[in-house]
Amino acid sequence: MPRRPSAIDRAPIRGFTLVEMSVVLVVIALIAGAVTVGRDVYRAAAAERIGSDFVQAWVLAYDQYVAGSGGVPGDDFDDPSGQVNDSIGSFLCDDALLDEMLARGITLPAGRAEGANDRYVYQDGRGVPHELRACFGAVQWAEPYGSVGNYASRPRNVLRLEGLTPELATLLEARIDGRVDALHGRFREAGEQAANTATGGPWSLQSDDTMGGGTDPDDQVAELTGYIRMNQ
Repeated sequence: MPRRPSAIDRAPIRGFTLVEMSVVLVVIALIAGAVTVGRDVYRAAAAERIGSDFVQAWVLAYDQYVAGSGGVPGDDFDDPSGQVNDSIGSFLCDDALLDEMLARGITLPAGRAEGANDRYVYQDGRGVPHELRACFGAVQWAEPYGSVGNYASRPRNVLRLEGLTPELATLLEARIDGRVDALHGRFREAGEQAANTATGGPWSLQSDDTMGGGTDPDDQVAELTGYIRMNQ
């Protein structure tokens, strides 16, 4: 005797409608967008923290040194040149920097740890750690001179920041100068700070550039060096 169809057998097979599929796709897009926005907000907040806790802290330490001693770090106090380490292109780094500051009673920024106050560890957009290194020195620096569009190079004392990812460099520059221009402003890319040009330009590397020179997402993001001009 044939089996009588049950209610389950008689129920029609129903798939998703276009409206339901559209709703699902919209929800997925909203979640993905929220994750991206959250990641961008986190990185911006991290850059702000680096700017205040490390970069600005070293600028303030330098200013305190100058105010307390009447000279710049490493200069010859008997015959001052006004240049860090008494010369162009010579940088005060590592223990020599820390000892010079401590000898003048300057409180060092927290940095990475005690004895590594000139370092700061952070993560790039891929979650890979990088280390900032702070030094002071004197370099040639292009400044407007004579007339609009003309520039002249003059010796200026700077805070050198090594180990900048392109993203961190642009975020810090937006914080310091209010714009992104590696050739002008108070914060510039090393090697471009003396460019005698009225035309600005971006930083030489982008966030998808890697240490290996390729675009492998597993490689570490490439690093830049930047200079912040000191007031004295």
